[in-house]
Amino acid sequence: MRLFRLSKIIRVTLTYGLDQMVFELARANFLRQLTGGLLFWRDLSAPRGERLRLALEALGPIFVKFGQVLSTRRDLLPQDIADELAKLQDQVPPFPSQQAIAHLEQVYGKPLGEVFATFERDPVASASVAQVHMATLFDGRDVAVKVLRPGIEEVIDHDLELLQTGADLLHRLWPEARRLKPREIVGEFNKHLHDELDLMREASNCSQLRRNFSDRAKLLVPEVHWDYCANTVMVMERMHGTPISQKEALIRQGVDIPTLARDGVEIFFTQVFRDGFFHADMHPGNIFVATDEANRGKYIALDFGIVGTLSERDKGYLAMNFLAFFQRDYRRVAEAHVESGWLPPDTRLDEFEAAIRSVCEPIFDRPLKEISFGKVLLRLFQMSRRFNIIIQPQLVLLQKTLMNIEGLGRELDPDLDIWKTAKPFLQRWMNEQVGLRGLAVAMKKEAPQWATILPELPRLLHRSLQPKDDAALIAQLQQLQGELRLQRWLLVALAALGIGVLALFLFC
Repeated sequence: MRLFRLSKIIRVTLTYGLDQMVFELARANFLRQLTGGLLFWRDLSAPRGERLRLALEALGPIFVKFGQVLSTRRDLLPQDIADELAKLQDQVPPFPSQQAIAHLEQVYGKPLGEVFATFERDPVASASVAQVHMATLFDGRDVAVKVLRPGIEEVIDHDLELLQTGADLLHRLWPEARRLKPREIVGEFNKHLHDELDLMREASNCSQLRRNFSDRAKLLVPEVHWDYCANTVMVMERMHGTPISQKEALIRQGVDIPTLARDGVEIFFTQVFRDGFFHADMHPGNIFVATDEANRGKYIALDFGIVGTLSERDKGYLAMNFLAFFQRDYRRVAEAHVESGWLPPDTRLDEFEAAIRSVCEPIFDRPLKEISFGKVLLRLFQMSRRFNIIIQPQLVLLQKTLMNIEGLGRELDPDLDIWKTAKPFLQRWMNEQVGLRGLAVAMKKEAPQWATILPELPRLLHRSLQPKDDAALIAQLQQLQGELRLQRWLLVALAALGIGVLALFLFC
């Protein structure tokens, strides 16, 4: 099977002229002319990005997914190739329903009729990793049942081995390719793909996002039915809504489109800066809009296989940079890059500040319809290579999600000013993190731990002063008379602080 798969990859590569792309990038003109003459029957009139996209689609769903992941690395790819790869759609024919039913009965250890009151044999969605069937529990609740594609692990492992082999060859034989980090890209893809194979992990992502938006004010997340879940099966609440891409249908159903666009921006920034946990696969197929009377205009999130996380340091750094951008304080942006270690310490800040200004200044005071984030990101990444900026891996998914937000916003409301919409939220978030209010929140959070430590301080201090013998006691007492006074005042200060913390905990 592996030999057959390898022969297919070689055939597709030659058919779509991917060898020509490699030789062109490697500046191996002799080899490019040689293969071009031998394989004269090929039609290579289409642009290289389109030929690469068609080749990945011909190779199957795993390579399609690889192309989707690769499209997010605009710091590594030429713009024409990244734009084409972004068009890849993860849609494949469903596998037979009987296989899904047999697998479910194996997981539950009983006939399917004893698990679900009803089960729809025809799937409502099918992708490279899993497909979804609708069902009803015996208590009357409607659910969606996500089933992993049979044998997908073996297919993925085979294709990943071939991808890793290709990445190793590029790394060894083509020095120019090392800048593209082919091994790291395949490794990143391997991690994301295997994360998607564990549906219990996806269920926990869904549950976490639902808990973060428990108020259900603007985002609805399905409830997970844990008793029915396994590593290869996920059962969740069935959600009813209209795909966000169907703008005309949403208007007919009474949805306020400008409000919907603004809410989408706020939901994104809430996930990133408040929670540090965000849905990182927000393409139109995974986002619906509720149209019932009670929830009209609220977002519905689906498919939680890919999520992103940010540390407190990441969030603080990003918020600082966003606000500096909004205030056009490019000097502060440059300083933040150096402070975070992204830039070499010997970087000339005035040059970096001027480079940032040249990229960002033209996009202010303009509506979203006149701004291309793709072009802005491309220029930023070109600048990053010039100044040897270290691209942080945890921000790659954030970049991908921001591009998805741009696409959704452009479809919903081209006049949306994403800067003006986001700025008040970021300012409010920063006020909660710094200053007196931020200090009060931090003290309230730490109060339980401090309340445990404070009563133990006198005992711990007394133990530390215990001498080993009487002679040592005399010497130590003579030496520490002045220090004991200071320690008494320290205990008084700590007690006062504890009272203050307790007051904050009770009344803030």
